[in-house]
Amino acid sequence: MACQLAGREAVVEGLSVPTMAGSDPPSGKSRDYSPGVVSVLDKVAGSLFQSDKPVVGVRGIHLDLKGVPPTADRLLTLLDLCAAARLNAVLVEWEDMFPWTCDRRFRCETAYTPDEVRRFAARASALGIEIIPLVQCLGHMETPLKFPEYAHLREVPEQSGVLNPLAPGARELVQSMVDDVLELLPDVEHFHLGGDEAWSFGTHPDTKAYIEKHGKGALYMQHVEPLLDHLLARGIRPILWHDMMVEWDDSSLDHLKEKADLCVWGYQAHPDSVNPRAHYHVSNIERFGRHGVAMWGGTAYKGADGADSELPNIARRVANEMAWTEVAVRFGMKGVLATAWSRYSTMITQVEPIDASLDSLVLAAAIMHDGQAPADWEAACREFLQGIGEWETFQSCRASMAELARQKHAAWDRVRQIRQNMACMALDSSRSDSSPVRKALEGLKWQVGNVEKQAPELISPFAGLVPSVWMERLVGDRIEALKQEVCEMERALS
Repeated sequence: MACQLAGREAVVEGLSVPTMAGSDPPSGKSRDYSPGVVSVLDKVAGSLFQSDKPVVGVRGIHLDLKGVPPTADRLLTLLDLCAAARLNAVLVEWEDMFPWTCDRRFRCETAYTPDEVRRFAARASALGIEIIPLVQCLGHMETPLKFPEYAHLREVPEQSGVLNPLAPGARELVQSMVDDVLELLPDVEHFHLGGDEAWSFGTHPDTKAYIEKHGKGALYMQHVEPLLDHLLARGIRPILWHDMMVEWDDSSLDHLKEKADLCVWGYQAHPDSVNPRAHYHVSNIERFGRHGVAMWGGTAYKGADGADSELPNIARRVANEMAWTEVAVRFGMKGVLATAWSRYSTMITQVEPIDASLDSLVLAAAIMHDGQAPADWEAACREFLQGIGEWETFQSCRASMAELARQKHAAWDRVRQIRQNMACMALDSSRSDSSPVRKALEGLKWQVGNVEKQAPELISPFAGLVPSVWMERLVGDRIEALKQEVCEMERALS
């Protein structure tokens, strides 16, 4: 099978997570399956699902559209897949794929049309899937802030990642983007405003002075609260990532609970056993709970295993998904969202495509539903994907990314060896014969040339699933970096 992983049985069997198949869903809205979906579920459930009753009320996956975005047609069939996998929510981080009208420059060259967004919403509604839009409000603001006209809104003038919450026009920019999305998706029940990883928060002289006088929570809410109120006035419940709130004072948390939910996220260790200083340590979850903050859990089914990864680490994803499902039940969280990052930052390379990660997606869905992984998850995933006609597509896409990863790592191993031998020559004049290094460099050039020749074959399985330009760039990033390394080493040797 294409998705074999060494040691998978020991990893899955070794996890100690209570069986919760008979538990009631936690508080929060749990959608019934629509009649059209029930017959599909009966046909394809197979051994992937063991429980008729979900342990988590809202079970969602994330679409991070700033990298390897699905085509408009693939968006619709992914919703069908989600419905078959008993998911009932999709968190959509639109980024430059949305047909923005507040500033059309925010659109990338393959952005969806308004009609395509409406069709996506209509299909989701027909399938009983809640769409939760995500528009960034503080960090990860590169999509608008990269333009010089918005540079005055940056927290740090030369960095486009973080908004200065006190800059005149900062909130208005976010508000215009939120309203753009609501124009096409007016009936949403939740709206995610991001708000995480604002690394430079409070470093501008104005924001630093504000924090010294009022505190971090006050600065954050000064910017975000009018946005929250705008959504609440429309009957939409806002969601924010939690990591910026771990240092808030009690009064700020008490105020926040009336305005928004927090999605507590962490993609590696279990919240119980992670380093106590980690933002998602269970002590922070307990503190949010004591203040009455409504919470969601945030795991990841892809995009959390390296900033240039080609495939998810399934064993690691399973462990994290089972951890968050257990924590969600324990703390009565409203739901669990399995994120799927396509870039770690707007300005860096893309990571694994969804279609090479479908086994991880459906496995996450099964864990959020049943509270545990299937005993033979590999066979269960294969049976499920065959049942919905996705198996061959997945196999081809996964094999493509596995081959790209194999060749990339082999080439970079040789780069490391050559660089070390060049250093040896430089540090020890008695070892100045460069012939072994030159021979190794010729081998590297062959490797890079070989993967460059294979690029069309690596890209072809994604035809119709991802616009070709994005797969060309994903593969091209890997190849071009190696080509540049070859050129630099040749120059050094000459």
